[in-house]
Amino acid sequence: MDAAELAFAGIHRQAEALRGGAVSSTDLTEMYLERIGRFDGVLNAFRVVLAERARAEAAAADRRIAAGETAPLLGVPIAVKDNVDVAGEVTTLGTAAYDRPATADCAHYRRLREAGAVLLGKTNLPELAIWPFTESPTWGRTRNPWNSGRSAGGSSGGSAVAVAAGLVGAASASDGGGSIRIPAAHCGLFGLKPQRGRISLMPEAEHWLGLSVAGCVSRRVIDTALWLDAAAGSEPGDADTPPAPERSWVEAATRSPGSLRIALTVSVPRPVAPPIVSGEVKAGVERIATLLRSLGHEVVERDPEWGGVGNDITPRYLGGIAAEGRQVPNPGRLEARTRGMIRLGRLLPGRALRRSLGAEAGHAERLSRVLGDADLLLMPTVGTVPPEVDRWAGKGALRTLMSISRAYPCTIPWNYTGQPAASVPLPPERPGELPLAGQLVAPSNREDLLLSVSTQLEAEIGWPERVPGGYE
Repeated sequence: MDAAELAFAGIHRQAEALRGGAVSSTDLTEMYLERIGRFDGVLNAFRVVLAERARAEAAAADRRIAAGETAPLLGVPIAVKDNVDVAGEVTTLGTAAYDRPATADCAHYRRLREAGAVLLGKTNLPELAIWPFTESPTWGRTRNPWNSGRSAGGSSGGSAVAVAAGLVGAASASDGGGSIRIPAAHCGLFGLKPQRGRISLMPEAEHWLGLSVAGCVSRRVIDTALWLDAAAGSEPGDADTPPAPERSWVEAATRSPGSLRIALTVSVPRPVAPPIVSGEVKAGVERIATLLRSLGHEVVERDPEWGGVGNDITPRYLGGIAAEGRQVPNPGRLEARTRGMIRLGRLLPGRALRRSLGAEAGHAERLSRVLGDADLLLMPTVGTVPPEVDRWAGKGALRTLMSISRAYPCTIPWNYTGQPAASVPLPPERPGELPLAGQLVAPSNREDLLLSVSTQLEAEIGWPERVPGGYE
């Protein structure tokens, strides 16, 4: 593989190349550091690049490989979103309100480190991971590599841009309302929101009152599967502990799903304001449905019974933000819009939050009826193509909340119910076009189905071979 091919190869192929002696961890790391230096000044994917640390870890990995050691990610460079605690590094959560280094690795990063990964740096996110765009007064604007005037999505926008532009093979992400799937959709990547609790959030038992999960963004489905194999698993104190899979996630990704029955909808719930689903987005979902039929699956149109789920999602979202706001050590350094969101959460009547939490089981049961006679649900990931950078600049908390709820109504219901969902990309077919995507939703604990079907779609669509112009 030449340098450009290696940059976009993904962590699974890179791990194989390292084990086979085709490349060294030092060479991989230096290649990525060079690309970060060349491209990230425009993209702003990384909050901090840990170059010397990465070089030292790569050299240590090369020595271990030479000695015959093996580990799933030994010598593979990765990046982590800057809400992941790495001992000795500040976890900023996209803001200037945090300034003390973490005293210990969080469970997610500890498992990646133990699997042998080399840490290149930490990626940008909006303040407290609140928004579906990655822009903040402290760390600036993160730009989409397909079109630098467009948003990368959020809140895992920095991670998605780093992977999409070939600055790293995979990067950690988190999802409390769509923050894995939205930037994956906007940047032409695969993004799986795992089952709630699949990757431990410790030292937090849960985040945003159970809405948030941890995962990654990747170019290839098998890269996400390998990440799960390395990082998934429960820790003492976790609020949610899903059952372990019957087989490895990599094996699940490489198995045929058989012939499935898939429900199709372009309807979406109303979280705060009337939702928007553009004609381009609907056409993209229909394209994926056509491909699924060509692969031997039965696709039937059926709308979920959304009911009033949007009414109960919003209090939990705002309540989670308010709870996080109480932990910020320097709240006066938060941007005004973030402080406004925290105030909105604190103004919620206690009964509204109790109702939201108590209604989860009923909403989950009703929404799951669409999967009663179908294996998966296909629907939009986002309501529109990537919006312009600064689309929400200068707007207050309530105006921004109302507006984003219209453009991004499709993902948060599955955070509320906790079940897995994945965004599969439709990369641009012609120069100047923007990525599209569709969302696949599975029953509880069935990430294996999402990985298997998404691998089929990846082979049919060929999205890993499509990279943004100028980054080849």
